[in-house]
Amino acid sequence: MTSTKSITVTLQQLAKMIDHSLLHPTMTDEDILEGLAIAKEYGVATACVKPYLIPLAKQELEGSGVLVCPVIGFPHGNSTTEVKVIEADRAAAAGGSEIDMVINIGKALGGDWDYVAREIREVNETVIKHGATLKVIFENDYLKDEHIIRLCEICSEIGVAFVKTSTGYGFVKQTNGLYTYAGATIHHLKLMRKHSKPEIQVKAAGGVRTLDDLLHVMSLGVTRIGATATVAIMKAAAERGITNEPTTVEFQPMAEQQLGGY
Repeated sequence: MTSTKSITVTLQQLAKMIDHSLLHPTMTDEDILEGLAIAKEYGVATACVKPYLIPLAKQELEGSGVLVCPVIGFPHGNSTTEVKVIEADRAAAAGGSEIDMVINIGKALGGDWDYVAREIREVNETVIKHGATLKVIFENDYLKDEHIIRLCEICSEIGVAFVKTSTGYGFVKQTNGLYTYAGATIHHLKLMRKHSKPEIQVKAAGGVRTLDDLLHVMSLGVTRIGATATVAIMKAAAERGITNEPTTVEFQPMAEQQLGGY
């Protein structure tokens, strides 16, 4: 069994690690309102929403300190660059403070790095004009280490705000015929932190479901996670004695490939 480790955190610090994810395609407006209430109650960093929900999210979160984070080209990244730029421009203008964009995965796998870099640069320049910041989603389940490293280098050269592991919807067909995903693995997070400039933040998404998961990725230098399990994580933090004063807490680290495992 892996031995426990410890980290010193505050409850508010943990909350501000979380982008509360409201992205499932079946979510109704009622579901969204419930999710926004959770984001507001816990004072998370952002509520991550589909673009049509920006006005509703902005209205519901007004004065809470919780930012609105729309997604672009989500979840497969296959829109043209022009469409991604327009979508990002409209999203930022409508009140999206942080924009999460999916890269063109096929172009990355095919080694067309000029295309990939140009697209990221154009979207980044667009959101910056509105005072917003860009998170670039790689969808690591589809990629090899060399692709992830090159993407980190490109994003570092361009100067985006975050590199991000996954959408949470990057399902890969398994040998048994079923589709699933790993999401944020410890191996990939270490790789992304190592190959990104220090000022580029790392977001772990897909598979960070427990307080121990959150504390572990935090110890690796991850500064944001995407989560649907916000309530469970924050309740567990309070139960473990974490307060708004710096609290040293033990956590059970995950194995190199276990976080979000298949």
